[in-house]
Amino acid sequence: MAFSFLTQELAIDLGTANTVIFMNDEKVVDEPSIVAIDKLNGKPVAVGTKAKEMHERTSPNIKTVRPLKDGVIADFDATEQMIREFVKMINCKRFIFSPSLRMVVCIPSGSTEVEKRAVRDASEHSGGRDVQMIYEPMAAALGIGLDVTAPSGNMIVDIGGGTTEIAVISLGGIVADESIKTAGDVFTSEIQQYMRQQYNIRIGEITAEQIKIRIGAAISELEEPLEPYVATGPNLMTTLPVEAPVTYQEIAHCLDKSLSKLEVSIIQVLEKTPPELYSDIVKNGIFLTGGGALIRGLDQRLSKKINIPFHVAEDPLRAVARGTCLALKNPSFPFLMR
Repeated sequence: MAFSFLTQELAIDLGTANTVIFMNDEKVVDEPSIVAIDKLNGKPVAVGTKAKEMHERTSPNIKTVRPLKDGVIADFDATEQMIREFVKMINCKRFIFSPSLRMVVCIPSGSTEVEKRAVRDASEHSGGRDVQMIYEPMAAALGIGLDVTAPSGNMIVDIGGGTTEIAVISLGGIVADESIKTAGDVFTSEIQQYMRQQYNIRIGEITAEQIKIRIGAAISELEEPLEPYVATGPNLMTTLPVEAPVTYQEIAHCLDKSLSKLEVSIIQVLEKTPPELYSDIVKNGIFLTGGGALIRGLDQRLSKKINIPFHVAEDPLRAVARGTCLALKNPSFPFLMR
């Protein structure tokens, strides 16, 4: 194409917690999916990391918005503004002019037609001329190097911020899948609730997330024990500051209910899997991707419960983005949607 140099190609993992954008096999944006908006004029003040620093710390004239909820667009205008600002961040570094955009955006496998349309419209309104979509578990499988077009069964469990995507993939298609809302955000809110009930202390979303990252565990006996995390916050009764040292064993107990729901959903997808593909999965194991895969001991817990080996993918946080990047380079892939 004569003017192909005027076309900018972006692979976008539009996640509930983080947005990752690849261009030419290079990660150009890796920021929290959050935007700070001026209430007076409706314009964005900051996006990504800067906006997250403002989260739960804003003045009355500024509000911080997480525009994606449960893996789908909850605030259309804020999503559009966020994508537009991220694209501007890339263009400031690389382009004097604004080129034509070709995008591949990943979406949850349980997305309805309305939700797909919302992603397409938000992408087009933020400058996308040619927008294609790919399901998250398919992108995750591509991103960790699985041959998704082979006539064999592979199973992916992608634990993101808003949704957990469980899918069996064969011959370039999703054979059986489940998209559940038990994911990173639910784990964070359960930690907040646990701190209220157990220690009578109120902590914010950011502190709860830090606890999850530092000492998040799925089993109560880790090979390498973790130091307790000291959380600080106001006492619910007196509002005086208190410190509460939390152990990883407590977090494992706190997350037990949610992880049990995850186990049930994995078993339900296995029940829907044809026998030949099932035997492939038993042989190959099940692959964990997404930020939730980093919860310590999760693979051991699931392997013990389901009796199939579980493998945590290399760099699970970026698996979906890498797979979306591969799909961008191969626009003829049969699983890409418009």
